[in-house]
Amino acid sequence: MATGAGGFTTSWAGVADLWAALTPTGGSEGVEAGRIAGKRAYEIVLRYRAGVRPAMRFRLGSRIFEILTVTDMGERHRWLRCLCEERDL
Repeated sequence: MATGAGGFTTSWAGVADLWAALTPTGGSEGVEAGRIAGKRAYEIVLRYRAGVRPAMRFRLGSRIFEILTVTDMGERHRWLRCLCEERDL
């Protein structure tokens, strides 16, 4: 969305409340915008839901998990396995 001052803002809208299993799988640190920032990787498994894609993200309270990949486990439309990344803000 244009800000009117030559910039853009991003806004997010809630889609659904879901139950899921959240499992940490690793982490790393790197330099972003001139400062050290941490990243933590997670596997999130939830019941199959059509339309979940990497352009989306999950939220748990104030924590944000960016979706990197979505896999239909066993291609049976029962469970989705999402590899996600949580970043330090």
